[in-house]
Amino acid sequence: MSEYLPLILFAVVFIVILSGYPVALTLGGLSVLVGIFVFDVDFFYLLTLRVYGTMGNFVLLAVPLFIYMGIMLEKSGLAESLLETMALLFGRFKGGLAIAVVIVGAMLAASTGIVGATVVTMGLISLPTMLKRGYSKSLATGTIASAGTLGQIIPPSVVLVLLGSVLNVSVGRLFQAAVVPGALLVICYILYIVIMAHLFPEKAPTMPTEELKAFYQKGVLKRVFKAFVFPMLLILAVLGSIFAGVASPTEAAGVGALGATLLTILSGKFSLQVLKDVMRETSFLTAMVFMILIGATAFSLVFRGLEGDDLLISLIKSADLSPNAFLIAVLLTVFVVGFFIDFIEIVFIIVPVVAPIFAALGIDLVWIGILLAVNLQTSFLTPPFGFSLFYLKGVSPPEVKTLDIYKGIVPFVLIQLVFLILLIVFPDIVSFLPRILSE
Repeated sequence: MSEYLPLILFAVVFIVILSGYPVALTLGGLSVLVGIFVFDVDFFYLLTLRVYGTMGNFVLLAVPLFIYMGIMLEKSGLAESLLETMALLFGRFKGGLAIAVVIVGAMLAASTGIVGATVVTMGLISLPTMLKRGYSKSLATGTIASAGTLGQIIPPSVVLVLLGSVLNVSVGRLFQAAVVPGALLVICYILYIVIMAHLFPEKAPTMPTEELKAFYQKGVLKRVFKAFVFPMLLILAVLGSIFAGVASPTEAAGVGALGATLLTILSGKFSLQVLKDVMRETSFLTAMVFMILIGATAFSLVFRGLEGDDLLISLIKSADLSPNAFLIAVLLTVFVVGFFIDFIEIVFIIVPVVAPIFAALGIDLVWIGILLAVNLQTSFLTPPFGFSLFYLKGVSPPEVKTLDIYKGIVPFVLIQLVFLILLIVFPDIVSFLPRILSE
């Protein structure tokens, strides 16, 4: 019975979390109690060393900086300006407004990396406009939810920063590996919208001719330049400095935080109150992440102290699971668990348990990181529990029902699942860019 204690601990933690208890306190509290019972008071000494080691991780400093950057950009009004300009640029095409939403969602993902903020921002700005233009509720909500969730995979993603820390792989390399999958996913979304717009033109009409004429008569180049140049400069400053090897992800996050502040000042939206609000929200989200991280550190210490990773490896060997079968089992587990708990808890609870097993099986952990990020993104979108759907429903007009959002998101979830299978079957999609940049 004692040899199965790690699995019992794992199961109890999940049951208690699903019962509604705070994740950080559940992870830390149960782990400390089991640690004292099994390892005596010396456990506290080991835990202190592990916590100090985790908190001293330079890479994790990127988390509050990227969060600050995303929230500050949300206050700058750049997203609104960018979306309005993109909508008019693509307005003459069927489904042009929805295409603009996907592209702006990708650019916001590359500027902020925070899913909740992007979905809420896109929902507030674009959903009323799409409904006013005659878009079907399902296509409009599905497009916004899926585009807003691109922040899970397109760098600089907070998810990738945390995965890099837990998997013990280079965050910069994860960012490089995510670029091609992120771009291909955007293209898949756009292709679906184009096909839908041509098959069902009443669901995705073109913009009114009068608005398009007015747009092209009022200094279109100046407006496009103003809307695009600042976000693109920020993206280039953050990702360009990482890919060029000039800055680490943490240093680039500092550049991004400063850049977002300067853009807010230039847009005329900066004030002392805005700065206070951004710092308050950043502190709250950062404290939440690191409280969970401390709890997860305690859980990981106890789980490995009880030889839980060895037990899992022996169970896999006795079950005669191939590396691919184990990978599929993990992805399915993460997908289902992603319905109920946030990505931060999944990254800190499940990934540390399976990472040593993937390493022992000789599987590329960078590839695993990208698969997990896309998998988490898919579970974020999947009815009935997808977090992005809840974010969007919270800012939707009263006439948009939950069923409309569920109907709209199903095709995008299918696209995600097919895309995830492609990444598993063709791992070169992930390794292509890092290999080119390292040559």
